[in-house]
This record gives sequence, structure tokens and C-alpha cells, in this order.
Amino acid sequence: MSRSSPGVRRVAAILNFIADHPGQAFALTDLVRALKLSRATCHALLTGLVDVGYLFRTSDKTYVLGPSLAAIGRTAAENFSPLQVAQPEMRMLADEYDVVCGAYFLEGDTIHLRERAASHSHVGYPVPLGTRMPLRPVNAIAYFARSPKDCEAWLARTDQPPDDALLAHMEAGMAFLREHGFVVHLRRPGYEVQEEVHSVLTRPTAELPVIAASEIDDAQVYPLVALMAPIYDDKGRVTISLVMAGFHQPMSGAQIVEAGGTLRAACERISRFLAGQPPIAPDAAD
Repeated sequence: MSRSSPGVRRVAAILNFIADHPGQAFALTDLVRALKLSRATCHALLTGLVDVGYLFRTSDKTYVLGPSLAAIGRTAAENFSPLQVAQPEMRMLADEYDVVCGAYFLEGDTIHLRERAASHSHVGYPVPLGTRMPLRPVNAIAYFARSPKDCEAWLARTDQPPDDALLAHMEAGMAFLREHGFVVHLRRPGYEVQEEVHSVLTRPTAELPVIAASEIDDAQVYPLVALMAPIYDDKGRVTISLVMAGFHQPMSGAQIVEAGGTLRAACERISRFLAGQPPIAPDAAD
């Protein structure tokens, strides 16, 4: 993996430090001590940031965030959308696996298909953009696997609480997601036609024609319906999941794991966009 330059990391460290302490101003000596930079390096960086308006030097020789950076922040906030990054990822997944890839947003106790990319063979896919589905155990897995308190709260208020067997399947699916990073939706026995599966997804019932896998054997062949993976925001919450659906034929466990890993990696890239990178300590002082 390529590494960013030390200069970029030092600039980012200065801006992140000041942004992490809103309402405060910092002198050169404060930043040298906090960021473990040499005085000469820190002074040069601060001067450059002031010159381009990213920082402002006050009359008492302390530094605060500058007007240019504030304008960039406002523009970013007004136009910020995870779909900017998700759309090319979804297109790549749809074309690579000849499927439909949808972005489902959690809105209360409903999931909303707000964006999708379809391969050429799925132009007439039966789940239209804008579809809203009640949150049910099989798709709640992706949103609550790492948030047990939110899961308990949802289970307490849902109008269709799962029975013990369905709850056990849900918990097993969550364990699988925590280990592998994605959910595998398999067709229940008795549902053999793909369109039949999707025609009942919006029904207000706890039991759907799909079930989450608790384990996958590489050599076994499975009636795969969909793969689902979470996208995390800056607070570690999941309000968006990507779903790959419309697989043309059963797949082996090894194929499922490979496709699920590709989906997981795409969701991780989107998560990095939403959450940002953790502050990187600058290199040792010059």
C-alpha cells in the first residue's frame, strides 16, 4: 500500500488538532509540544496554512481555523452524500457479478432503496427504486450486528417480533456478519423462483422467503438470493447497507465468500469516506 508524504500527514495533524478543540487558539509552542514537531517545521507549516487561509494568525500570535477552510467545510457539508462514493462501487459490483446492487437506507423501522445499479440483464428488475420495506429480522442483521442496544430497542417495539426460532437465526446471522463482514441470504425451501422471492419482500410479516446463513461450506452449493454488507458512519452506526441480488444460479460456498469479500471491501471504502481517517501522528521531528 502506498503511503502519504510526511508533509501531508503533518499538515493534517495540525488541522485535525485545531479542529478537535473548537473555540480554542493555539500558540506555536502549544502545537510543537502537542504534535511533537520541530519548531522550525511547525512554524513553516503554520505560515503556509495562514498564507492560503486555512489558518488565521491572531494578534496575540495564536492560530485558529481560517476562512478558506471554513468555506470548504460549508461546501462539503452542503454537498456531502455517501452516494457520491457508493455509486461507482455499486456499478462495479453490478457489472462484475451480473447482479443488481442497491443502497438501502435505514429510516426509522423501514429500509428505503434510494439508489441502485443494475447489470444489463437486470434492467427490468422487479424491485423498483424508491421501494420501502419494513425492517425484518433477516435484513436487520446488517444494521444491528454490532449494536446490541439498538437491536434490543427495535425488537421491543416491532409489531412483528420474531419467534424463538427466527430470533436464533437472526443471532446466528449476526455472528456470521461479525466474523465475515457480510450477510448471506439464502432461499427458504419452497421458494424456487427468483421473482417469487422478491414479490413478497414488502409484506408486513416477520418471516420472509429468505434466511440468513450461519455458516458457509466452500464446497457446498447454495440457493443464494442476496449478499448484504453494512456501511459505518463516523460514530460506528449503520444506517446504510449495500445489497447484491439477482444472482442467476446457485453458487458454491467459495464463490459466495469471494463475492461477499468484494462487497465487504466496497462497503469498507464507503465507510472510510463517511467516518474519515483517524488522526495520523506525524513522523518524528526533523
